[in-house]
Amino acid sequence: MKSTMQDGALTIRGIVEHGRWLYGSKRVFTVTPTGVEEATFEQVIERAERLARALEHLGVGPGDRVGTFMWNNQWHMEAYIAVPAMGSVLHTLNIRLFPDQLAFVINHAQDKVIIVDHTLVPLLAKVRDQLTSVRHIIVRGPDDSGALGPTLDYETLLAAETSPFIFPDLDERDAAVMCYTSGTTGDPKGVVYSHRSLWLHSMASMTANSIGLCETDRCLLIVPMFHVNAWGAVYTALFAGTELVMPQMFLQGEPVLRMIRELRPTVSLGVPTVWNDVLRAAAADADVDFSSLRAVLAGGSAVPRAMIEAFRDRYGVRVIQGWGMTETSPLAAVAIPPSGTLPEREIDYEVKAGRVVAGVEMRVVADDGSVLPRDGRSIGEFEIRGPWIAGAYYGVDAPERFHDGWLKTGDIGTLDPEGYMVITDRSKDVIKSGGEWISSVELEGVVMAHPAVFEAAVVAVPDPKWQERPLCCVVLRPDAHATATELRDFLAARVAKWWVPEHWTFVESIPKTSVGKFDKKVLRAQYGAGELAVETLA
Repeated sequence: MKSTMQDGALTIRGIVEHGRWLYGSKRVFTVTPTGVEEATFEQVIERAERLARALEHLGVGPGDRVGTFMWNNQWHMEAYIAVPAMGSVLHTLNIRLFPDQLAFVINHAQDKVIIVDHTLVPLLAKVRDQLTSVRHIIVRGPDDSGALGPTLDYETLLAAETSPFIFPDLDERDAAVMCYTSGTTGDPKGVVYSHRSLWLHSMASMTANSIGLCETDRCLLIVPMFHVNAWGAVYTALFAGTELVMPQMFLQGEPVLRMIRELRPTVSLGVPTVWNDVLRAAAADADVDFSSLRAVLAGGSAVPRAMIEAFRDRYGVRVIQGWGMTETSPLAAVAIPPSGTLPEREIDYEVKAGRVVAGVEMRVVADDGSVLPRDGRSIGEFEIRGPWIAGAYYGVDAPERFHDGWLKTGDIGTLDPEGYMVITDRSKDVIKSGGEWISSVELEGVVMAHPAVFEAAVVAVPDPKWQERPLCCVVLRPDAHATATELRDFLAARVAKWWVPEHWTFVESIPKTSVGKFDKKVLRAQYGAGELAVETLA
């Protein structure tokens, strides 16, 4: 028997029209050096239509790639709407990539037009002469530097467009957005998201078992819009009627605290390094006010138990840990305790990477390809599949990343009977000592619980007896003091004895990747070059 249910394409246009029809008066706040600019969803969408018409007049057509080199702001949101809804492909460019990687992704994607914030012109100018496909560069904001050669002014282009633009009917499986991985090993790889995958991902983000964005929320969007579409929050906000606070380049602890105090978000999304800095700033702020927040979502790397406890115990703020990657759009798992959990046990679930959201399947696989039991003990690589999970990279064969229809995530760990994943390491970061695995992620979390420690990263270093041993790289808090011996003893009371590092180094900062994760390959290279002052304990 065939269904008689109606069918309709799941497209970005549908998300946009829903947002305009129901939530047109909802607002987007953009923090600027001189104050806060506001616009309603209706105004943002109307400007997006004019941007689409302007891009069409520049020769941008179906399937053409339009790059954005921008901060989190209203104008970036206009491109988020205009480009995919007109049938072209939005390519969000990571402003923190090294110049050679930036030039690579622009050329590999064959971007036809780039929209750039005026404050980022000097960064884009470094690679302008290497760009082979770019025909036009549009600058948003005042720029008379000439550093990019001939450019077009964003506001002038929009002001010239007066005729209405009707977003066309599209196939839901057409490409809508593309992002590139951060390129920690080899060249960055492109992941292309369809209209359908983004539509379904937005629906998943609205469920109470995940982020639960809704009409009563106002979201402070700290995670960059060039990092996996800011975890999908822009499209989810349009769908859910969630207002947005866009912080642009003001991502340090002090300005974030001011935004929370003055703009009263109910939820915020950001990586743990940002939230760690917010805690630092809050400790010295007599006017700190987190009362508007129902939760903060942290992801991109493991969230230390000490951070979750600090937000909970000092400020009454719930930290929700999420897990995903560029290849998973990225929402795939969220660490929400199951119903009936005793309050004192909730933290035991909140420190896990998460439990898969509806629509996603996950398994743990051994080195020989066999599927391991979901027992919380068997360690293997997480594999994942679902309607918003990548099945291939753009223009690159990578069979080592895809296995029998599943994405090989590169994360190592266990699945427990309740479906929660515990990540012990990335496959490239795992420490194998005497034939046994040591979790660098768990060691980092415990070390960062010490009151004198601001950040800590653990990497494997060669050992003649055990093959590998952990090296702990520590950043102390300002005006704090701790010795390697003190930190070793702190660890020894909390982890297995043979896990405890004998190698320690104190550094001014931990190198970060372009998306704010600890860059362990740099630490390993610094160790190999003898650039770290390492203390080895007995």
